[in-house]
Amino acid sequence: MRVGRVVGKVTLNRAHPSLRGAILKLVVPLSLDNLLGKLPAQAEELVIYDETSSQEGCYLAFSEGREAAQPFEEPKPIDAYAAAILDHIEVRPLPDRPAR
Repeated sequence: MRVGRVVGKVTLNRAHPSLRGAILKLVVPLSLDNLLGKLPAQAEELVIYDETSSQEGCYLAFSEGREAAQPFEEPKPIDAYAAAILDHIEVRPLPDRPAR
């Protein structure tokens, strides 16, 4: 599971029959450094299948690969699936570990 921020939506003029009526969002994946505010988000955007009704600016938890197809009875040609809208994200840095 990864975290990303919605930056837009995707509109298709042609789609696979199993994607008719689907809502697709454009999401920037966020790293731990992005969430801690150390770096601005610079990753390449992903297209994510979204059933959460998220809006631009929302943070999502999403899965990729084989896990992205698990929520569906019929197979769908998708690579990423929005699992949840994140209302609040709290990230605490791990304490420094002593050297071994």
